[in-house]
Amino acid sequence: MAFRPLDARRPTDLLRTSSTLKALLEKSRQIERLQALFESRLEPAARAHCHVAALEGGILRLVVSSSQWATRLRYQQKRLIRQLQAFNEFATLTKIHCRVQPPLVKKAPPVRKMPRSQVASSSLQETAEHMDDPALKAALQRLARHHRGN
Repeated sequence: MAFRPLDARRPTDLLRTSSTLKALLEKSRQIERLQALFESRLEPAARAHCHVAALEGGILRLVVSSSQWATRLRYQQKRLIRQLQAFNEFATLTKIHCRVQPPLVKKAPPVRKMPRSQVASSSLQETAEHMDDPALKAALQRLARHHRGN
């Protein structure tokens, strides 16, 4: 008994016939709307670090990137609740819970590049011409070519 994949269907057909997908899309749009409203009342520096996870039973659940942002939000909780309750979506809001979830991908440290210049290249080439040691002379010539490459 071989597996036979289903025929491909357009996304609009899937949304029309699948109640699970419809509910998932609606929930996604609701969270997106809550996020936009929440960000409108949040300080700009915190916007990249705080994300709405759910609003259930008057409790707004947030995912924050570090404990520092969780603490800052706890200090602002009363003000945020008062401001958010002005929106119909947050009318039943009574508490804000923060869950710390650090980003999964660690950012690589920035690569530092030294500026290259023709002056440095010619200086290295000139120094290499006056060297007696062949290994040092070759190394300086490679560096000079490297700086010339930019």
